[in-house]
Amino acid sequence: MAPKSDSAEAIVLNFVNEQNRPLNTQNVADSLQKFNLKKAGIQKALDNLADSGKISFKEYGKQKIYLARQDQFDIPNGEELNQMKEKNAQVQQQLNEQKKAISETEGEIRNLQSNLTLEQIRHKEAKLQQEVKEMEEKLVKLRTGVTLVRPEDRKAIQEMCSEKVSQWRKRKRMFKDVWDAITENLPKDLKEFKDELGLEYDEDVGVNLQSFIGLLQHGKKRTRDQ
Repeated sequence: MAPKSDSAEAIVLNFVNEQNRPLNTQNVADSLQKFNLKKAGIQKALDNLADSGKISFKEYGKQKIYLARQDQFDIPNGEELNQMKEKNAQVQQQLNEQKKAISETEGEIRNLQSNLTLEQIRHKEAKLQQEVKEMEEKLVKLRTGVTLVRPEDRKAIQEMCSEKVSQWRKRKRMFKDVWDAITENLPKDLKEFKDELGLEYDEDVGVNLQSFIGLLQHGKKRTRDQ
């Protein structure tokens, strides 16, 4: 007589048949926790199923190993096994193709997510149009000869620049006087000595005093011409 479908024996029998592998009581108890079955109840169900011949078991010392009865399963012959292998290979190929398609789709999704939304494009377009408008207005002013810098601001900047260039020239001359006095009778190579001290000339950092003097003079000339 078959056990009721909701009884402990039915649940255990169904699990053992589904697994179709060697199991001990603890294996079964751990896997059937969702049914709220106690380990003692599972042990009893396994023993009853084994005694009634519904499952097989072997004893290894004090431990019993349970296994589904193999005579209940259809064992495929050689031809059927080959067909199953071929089908398995086809399914595996289909799986690989699906994985590749999923990967390509995910890549497309990532690319789309990295693109701007329509709202973002419109916002950026409006911002660029505003920048173009401002630049065009500035260009019109430049073409018509409108002064964009107030004369008093220009004068203040020229005076500040002139004062800075004057200080630069003065300090450059002071350094040269001191450097010449120190190195006049120095037996060492001057370049090596300069490197040891960590000194840098204007040329070492890509600046030139004369170019700033020329720029300043050009600015003053433009101011007079205007």
